[in-house]
Amino acid sequence: MEERRRMTYNVNRKVLDEGDLDEMGEKTHTKTSLCDKIKGSMSCSGPRVKSCLLGAFPVASWLPRYSFREDALGDLVSGISVGIMQLPQGMAYALLASVPPVFGLYSSFYPVLIYFIFGTSKHISVGTYAVMSVMIGGVVDRLAPDSNFEIWDNVTNSSIIDSVARDQERVRIAAAVTFLSGLFQILLGLVQFGFVVTYLSEPLVRAYTTGAAIHVIVSQLKYAFGINPKRYSGPISLIYTVVEICYLLPQTNVGTLVVSIVAIVGLILAKELNAYLGKKLPVPLPIELVAVIIATVISWQVNLESRYGVEVVGDIPSGLQPPVAPTLSLFGQVIGDAFALSVVGYGIAISLGRIFALKYGYKVDSNQELIALGLSNSIGGVFQCFAISCSMSRTLVQESTGGKTQVAGALSAVVILFITLWIGSLFEELPKAVLAAIIFVNLQGMMKQFMDIPALWRSNKVDMMIWVVSFILTVLLNPDLGLAAAIAFSMLTVIFRTQLPRYSLLGQVADTDIYKPVEDYGQVRQVPGVLIFRSSATLYFANAEMYQEALGEKAKNKDYPNGQEEPNSEHQKDIATIDVDNDPDTSLPRAIILDLSPVNFLDTVGVKTIKSIRRDYGEIDIEVVLACCQSGVVENLLAGGFFNDKVTKSCLFDTIHDAVLYCLSGRPVLTTDTCRGNYFPMAVAYF
Repeated sequence: MEERRRMTYNVNRKVLDEGDLDEMGEKTHTKTSLCDKIKGSMSCSGPRVKSCLLGAFPVASWLPRYSFREDALGDLVSGISVGIMQLPQGMAYALLASVPPVFGLYSSFYPVLIYFIFGTSKHISVGTYAVMSVMIGGVVDRLAPDSNFEIWDNVTNSSIIDSVARDQERVRIAAAVTFLSGLFQILLGLVQFGFVVTYLSEPLVRAYTTGAAIHVIVSQLKYAFGINPKRYSGPISLIYTVVEICYLLPQTNVGTLVVSIVAIVGLILAKELNAYLGKKLPVPLPIELVAVIIATVISWQVNLESRYGVEVVGDIPSGLQPPVAPTLSLFGQVIGDAFALSVVGYGIAISLGRIFALKYGYKVDSNQELIALGLSNSIGGVFQCFAISCSMSRTLVQESTGGKTQVAGALSAVVILFITLWIGSLFEELPKAVLAAIIFVNLQGMMKQFMDIPALWRSNKVDMMIWVVSFILTVLLNPDLGLAAAIAFSMLTVIFRTQLPRYSLLGQVADTDIYKPVEDYGQVRQVPGVLIFRSSATLYFANAEMYQEALGEKAKNKDYPNGQEEPNSEHQKDIATIDVDNDPDTSLPRAIILDLSPVNFLDTVGVKTIKSIRRDYGEIDIEVVLACCQSGVVENLLAGGFFNDKVTKSCLFDTIHDAVLYCLSGRPVLTTDTCRGNYFPMAVAYF
């Protein structure tokens, strides 16, 4: 390809202020009224009804076009692989949620089918997730602690736990908070509130999941050591739990500890082998399923429970549970936890969904994803499931084994249904220590997120601070309160950054109409007699006073040469030559230009600040004009009473260069300024 030739264009026009531009461009001032907007949104037509139906039921848009030839085999292999993973993970994460393991299988079935119908991501694997499960477990243990179900055993003359009644109550609580979190997600989706996830920055999410992983690890230590510590709730409960576990370590069940160590070592070695053979195997080995099968067989043959006191899963009923209405009386006690669950679950799912959508070139509808997850949780809550989200490990398996559509997820649900109906009872002898080991090993990825800290230190120290503080808050305040506190801290950093912006004086790049900060460029010079001032942040009540003070500091004690500049002989024909009278006071500029290009809105305080700046400097004969105002800022100025008989749009300019030439127009002007660029360089002459 020929190298693109540099060309020069001369554009001759007069200096234009905002009023001239409005007139030249025939700016329209009509706005659509609220009634018209509502009327337009309520209008009904055939294509619009069809579009709404397809948007509400995405499966109807892609399933009729499903390609069996191209996608069926990959989806089948992927669905079976993910379904096999769902079995041990579902049972293990049920322990995190403090409900019987079989309810983890239910949570891997109903919500997955519902997401198949309403979801828009082709690759994510929804179902049980460690962070969501531990959040559910915190609510369940807070409202239904073991101490509430102690009964007196006349045989042993001691109190024992009525595990049946306890588990029933805990399932009711988990289902209620899940149902309510689903309702929150549906409502947020209906009001187009999908952008709420933007408040969950990547450092915050990664720190939060790492902190939640610490809670997960601590909650599973009792199964690894075979001890029974008290369950604490509220802030700093993690510290109390760790202290309690350390106190109970002498009571460790040796058989349980041996099972845990063997399972953890075996899983780590098997996963390393799986990773090593990953490129040679068409499908990853189902390491967790193999571990569950081997552990169950050994436990059954050796009789680990009765001989060594190793706690096992216990009764796993066959079949599915009938739907049960959620307990409305619990809603008031779990409303805060439900909202936290809805935000965290959606944030994790949409983040992964967007990653794979970008990779494979399709779009994920953020609001529809909210509705899909909300229906999955609310309907799942009716069938006694606990809250679900998207698992990174299962999603990677679903994608790497050839899954191309949501059909893979539906097939994984069929695998879980088969296990639940016919073979679930075979795993009753599975030691809980093995499920805890599966959780520990699966958290390796989250623990590696600690490496974010040095990386963020090198790239952005504010993001590193957000990571560290979010992690500490999550660990100390528990996942529910920790999330709210982390978001609040993240928002505070934004406020602080807008309160402490960078203030710059701009100068002209030689022979161009480009203006850059004079402290950043060696060949940038201030325009004689003109101060061009820019703030890196928007102007509003929190930084208005600092804006004025910074402008005052920049304006005083500076030397503003107001004489004629000596033109460069090489470009004498191309640059502007400006003859001006010498000003006896060179410590003050002739004019001030406020570059408002970074400002995207002005509140009433911001408008009053600019009015005050114009008035104060006008009293000492320094004219203040505005440049690069966005249309919304102009509307804010108009609504704030900035314009009057004396102040018109003639003080507003679309470019800094127009403002500069206007400020100097009282002197004999000018010829041509040259702007050279990479693609369409042009010489601009202003007359």
